[in-house]
Amino acid sequence: MNAIILLFVTGVALLAAEIFLPGIIAGIIGALCMLAGCVISFNEFGAGGGTLATVVALALLGLTLYLELVWLPKTAFGKRLVVQSKVDAVSQPPLANPGEVVGKAAEAVTTLAPSGYVLVEGRRYEAFCRSGHVPKGAVLRVIGIDNFRVIVTQT
Repeated sequence: MNAIILLFVTGVALLAAEIFLPGIIAGIIGALCMLAGCVISFNEFGAGGGTLATVVALALLGLTLYLELVWLPKTAFGKRLVVQSKVDAVSQPPLANPGEVVGKAAEAVTTLAPSGYVLVEGRRYEAFCRSGHVPKGAVLRVIGIDNFRVIVTQT
């Protein structure tokens, strides 16, 4: 009986520790401890005792999951464990609207060899220059739009 209780307590402790430890090893070992406790219960106490131990193990598992996933994030300690902020920035420059940029003047922000970045009416876009290599600061004209970049040529 002591081995069964010890396996259940160890299993619950390892499942609870899973929140703080990287990987899933502690959770797997905890689940195996609880399973071993159930198997020992079936061997020592028969079907009735094994079934009772299995119900207790499932109840402990449910309680542990409830505490970890529902109750803990609402506590002050749990709120420090979970990232609450979000990033509103974008990693790519905005896509160009063909009606707004085609035919407009652009300035090379970087050297275009033949790709780089240009400014069109104060907005930065990724660009491809059909004229080839263009130095930084050159005045260009937008002649079209590719998938994610504007197509420019020297004026």
